[in-house]
Order: sequence, then structure tokens, then C-alpha cells
Amino acid sequence: MPDAMLAAVRMLDSLWNADGSVAVEGLTSREADTPPYDEAQLRAETGLLPEASPIGTGAIISRIWNQPSITLTGIDAPSVKDASNTLIPSVRVRVSARVAPGQRAEEAYEAIMDHLRAHAPFGAQLEVDGLDLGQPFLVDTSGWAVADAKAVLEEAFGNPTVEMGVGGSIPFIAELAERFPNAQILVTGVEDPDSRAHSPNESLHVPSLEKAILGEALLLARLGAR
Repeated sequence: MPDAMLAAVRMLDSLWNADGSVAVEGLTSREADTPPYDEAQLRAETGLLPEASPIGTGAIISRIWNQPSITLTGIDAPSVKDASNTLIPSVRVRVSARVAPGQRAEEAYEAIMDHLRAHAPFGAQLEVDGLDLGQPFLVDTSGWAVADAKAVLEEAFGNPTVEMGVGGSIPFIAELAERFPNAQILVTGVEDPDSRAHSPNESLHVPSLEKAILGEALLLARLGAR
């Protein structure tokens, strides 16, 4: 007689292909060109161990910027300390998914649920609670405000400003864009490869922070002059 832990492991493992790419039919990727960025640079910038391999398929940057992802961020089950040879009636798991720009979160949610139901082994039952949907967001860089921001950042940092993608969205930004469709929205942050954002050893390069503060002050001055 299988228990909930076995059923959960088998079902959750079906979310990914053997190479780590998402295996859920119906999740879409964004089609966009990406700059050159090879695995050697990825390893140098992330500290990826020699025996570890990056997951996914396609260009490295495309995996980070343009493709959906699914992550398990938490699980409620007996701890190793309290483990025993008894059947577990239920397991609770937090599943987090990143939706690529161009697809609605509602559509992605239905695709994931359809996949999980189709891959629930041994007659396991699924229940969902705490659902929180956040829409993807893609910055429109064609407005005058973005042009001003790029100009002041170039002045503050002393280098040409370039545009790049990032692999996540802040859900309330998409809500702001829907609520205020004529607003120009630009999300900024102080990060470089060694910042290792969201990692246990996340850090901040103070000189970069100082230049970012200068850039923000210059931008506010420009906006005030308008």
C-alpha cells in the first residue's frame, strides 16, 4: 500500500524532464533574442561546482529570461528526527511557478493542475489552498522616462547603459501596469553577478549602491525639471 510521500515524490518529479526543463504541456516560453553568454561564464559568475550541471535546454540566457520554471519552495512532512516506519496519510508542498511574459498566470495554473492530476499515481487526491497568482511583466523601454533613466545611469556609472532581461517578475508591478496603462514603469535594483540575489550569501557592492543612489537623484532632478 503506497503512502502519500511516495505518491507526492512520483507526481512532483513528473514536473521536470530529465535535463531539468519544465515538462508541463501548456506552459509557454517567450520568443526573444539573447546576447552571447556561455556555460563557462555562468559557472564563473555563479560559483557552480565543477560536478554540477546547469538545468534546462536552449541558450543559457533564454533559460533565465524567457522560459517558465517550477520550483518546490517548501514541504510539510515528518522530519528526519521524527521519522518512523509508518504510512503517511498526507503531504503538503508549496509549488512556485514562474510564468514567461506572454502567458496569463491563470492559464499557466490550469496547465500545471492538469499535469499534476494526470500524473497523480496510485489514485492520490490533490487539494489546493493558498493559491496566489502573479502575472508576468515585461518593461516597455520605448518611453521618454526610460530614456531619461538610461541617460542618468550612464552619467552616474560612467559607462554606457545596456538593456537586459531578468528571470522573474514582481506581481504587483503587473497589477500596477494593468491599473495604470499609461504609466511608465521601470523597476531598478543594485545587483551584479557577485550579489547572488536570493542566495544565503547575498551581498551588495557598496560603490555600485552609491552610484545607483546618484543615478536616482539625477533622475528625480530631471523629472522635476519637466
